[in-house]
Amino acid sequence: MLLRQPLWLLLSFASWTLADVEFIRPSAGASVAGGSTFEIEWRDSGEAPSISDLTTYRLFLCTGGNDNPIELVTLQHHGKFSKGNKFSGSVKASMGASTPENAYFLKMTSSTTSGETIINFSPRFTLTGMTGTFSQTVLDGLKTVQGTQGPPTIEQSPEGELKKRQAPAGPAASYEVPYTLQAGPTRYAPMQPLPGTKITKKDASPLHPMTSITIAKTWMPAPTISTTITQEPTHSVQSRVNDATPASKPNDMQKFLARWKD
Repeated sequence: MLLRQPLWLLLSFASWTLADVEFIRPSAGASVAGGSTFEIEWRDSGEAPSISDLTTYRLFLCTGGNDNPIELVTLQHHGKFSKGNKFSGSVKASMGASTPENAYFLKMTSSTTSGETIINFSPRFTLTGMTGTFSQTVLDGLKTVQGTQGPPTIEQSPEGELKKRQAPAGPAASYEVPYTLQAGPTRYAPMQPLPGTKITKKDASPLHPMTSITIAKTWMPAPTISTTITQEPTHSVQSRVNDATPASKPNDMQKFLARWKD
């Protein structure tokens, strides 16, 4: 497990399983003492898929704005829904700040039996007694927040198609940061460029500078990137049937087969 900040966890799971996740603890606007054990609990949200169709999950503590959630630390790297709907842990007080209020929320990335990925967020809550500080990026994001509602749920199909139930997952600025310069388990990729109507270049050149690689000679650590969100296209594409008359002369394969007629 890769931790950006120190974290000590005490795991405690219920033995029964309950759709799509709705967090019920910590509740919206709750105050939780930083550095002490607190309970995380979820239930069936009533949205498809049902929790019985979910297999594994990852759980993160997040902060920042709803348009650009920032994952502070991974709480659970490979949880199983078959082991229950509760998780208990404690967060070290130096991990973040206590102000402004409702600066924290939870993110759960779940996998379904059919290969889909569901990303649920909890309501916002406050960690009191925290002795750390927030970065300016976090503070700027928190200034955009009103109330205790967390980010909207995100659904991702096995083919990678994203469906937001309420609003987009990230601001336009996130897609402008080069992929290799981004940090955290969630990365943002710009939309695919629209091809031109004419070929004007004589030589091909890369769109982006080359990056170095390192050949693995031993076992590599677990991947740290869990999700890549690609910017939705702003252009539309129209298709039409190619009604051009086929060429009458034989193609190369016909010429090849004709050699063996005699």
